Amino acid sequence: TGYLFVIVPKGFIPNQDTGQIFGFTEAAQDISFEGMVRNQQALAAVVGQDPNIEQFSSSVGAGGPNALGNTGRIFMRLKPRSDRILPDWLVEGWRAKLAPFPRLQALLPEPDTGRKLTPEQLIEVLRRRLAPLPGMRAFLQNPPLIRLGGMFTKSLYQMTLQGADMKELYRLAPLVEDKVRQLPGLQDVTSDLLITSPQVIVDIDREKASALGVTVGQIEDALYDSYGSRQVSTIYTPSNQYWVIVELLPQYQRDPNALSMLYIRSDKGQLVPLRTVAKLTPAVGPLSVNHLGQLPSVTISFNLKPGVSLGDAVTLIDGAIQNDIPPTITRSYQGFAQAFQSSLKGMGVLLIMAVLVIYLVLGILYESFIHPVTILSGLPSAGFGALATLLLFRSELNIYSFVGIIMLVGIVKKNAIMMIDFALEAQRTEGVPPEKAIYEACLIRFRPIMMTTMAALMGTLPIALGFGAGGEARRPLGLSVEGGLVVSQLLTLYITPVVYIYMEKFHKLFSRGEPALAPAAEVPVPRSV
Repeated sequence: TGYLFVIVPKGFIPNQDTGQIFGFTEAAQDISFEGMVRNQQALAAVVGQDPNIEQFSSSVGAGGPNALGNTGRIFMRLKPRSDRILPDWLVEGWRAKLAPFPRLQALLPEPDTGRKLTPEQLIEVLRRRLAPLPGMRAFLQNPPLIRLGGMFTKSLYQMTLQGADMKELYRLAPLVEDKVRQLPGLQDVTSDLLITSPQVIVDIDREKASALGVTVGQIEDALYDSYGSRQVSTIYTPSNQYWVIVELLPQYQRDPNALSMLYIRSDKGQLVPLRTVAKLTPAVGPLSVNHLGQLPSVTISFNLKPGVSLGDAVTLIDGAIQNDIPPTITRSYQGFAQAFQSSLKGMGVLLIMAVLVIYLVLGILYESFIHPVTILSGLPSAGFGALATLLLFRSELNIYSFVGIIMLVGIVKKNAIMMIDFALEAQRTEGVPPEKAIYEACLIRFRPIMMTTMAALMGTLPIALGFGAGGEARRPLGLSVEGGLVVSQLLTLYITPVVYIYMEKFHKLFSRGEPALAPAAEVPVPRSV
């Protein structure tokens, strides 16, 4: 059981079919706004042709999370799951894998009538269709129902590097990103480090500007009027209103040399050329400087390939880059990855505390330190069954399946309690030896144990099959309960009696001076006349 716990894939919160897909788009850092709009429209045209998408919205520029000039957003609402169509290449790929099994191959749906396309499968379809678009990268994700901290990044999982030395941070971040990108099982690896954007540095000569009667504020206003979005008025109509924005003509906005053609009116009313009071230097620089905890930071985000757990991804990343991070740079996971690490540390402690509380309650109930151990002896077999079932069905040990294991603890100990309680009662009232008492307990309690176990199995079977809306997220819970119940039921009827007999011998070995259990004497009960 311990070995299975180590090797089973570990996750946090499973993906759920929310009927939505959210995507970030990214172009080159030197792209113009018009070029970004054209690329975004081309991408939206490809998305709109997919028959599984009911409606979508696309936007670029400001107004969204982490919006920059070279990024865009696209939000897709999918058709109901029963109306989604599997693509031909996906069905044909399944048929190729099942070619040695013709009977299973016959159960596959036809390409034109296939059903139950998941968001992850649709994301894979869209990746293939969007990959040929030049100059654009699309990062698609199935948005989780619960978003735990972290930034809203292009990919779902995040790792942040931060340090006081910005040059060292910006030098190290691309190296770490390249190493993470080469790891198997990860995709959509990207970062928020954008430091090659074309810029023009305006170095103002304050002394010369003051001599000519021009202030720094006037220079800033002139630049904002030309390249910003200054609203100078509003035009009202009976049915609408329109903002009046001051800006340069488009042909001047695209030409850096147009800066030398700007004039600033001095306090004497004269027009002073900008190049007279400022030095214009072409350069490259960051589109934005991100901070975390008041320190410059770079966030590397990534998505998981199908079949890869978050625990395996974190282990791969830690092993690949732990020797490359200097002491001046700190590394931490954010959002889901951070919450996963915290939950992983607490899972074992939570399970131990649950078993300890149950042991104390049983010890108080039976006034013994030995019989609670007998009752809890079936838990390892239940844990083995739960973990083996998760491995068999390629599911993760996540929050949902861990809740199922906690449920197993209560169900399995209930079966042992039914046998141990009857055996102890038989020893006290009839004075039978432990071997005969536990044997009779197994025979008499077999039917109630099977009835309650079958009720639990049938009750969790729909969860294990993934029925209902969001059933794929609850499926690990049902699988862990089903597997644990089946294995524990097969073994408990044999393990618990053996442990009970040996525990009774152990108890007699250390309590020879105590009188043995004697049959209870009948006590007359007074009756009212």
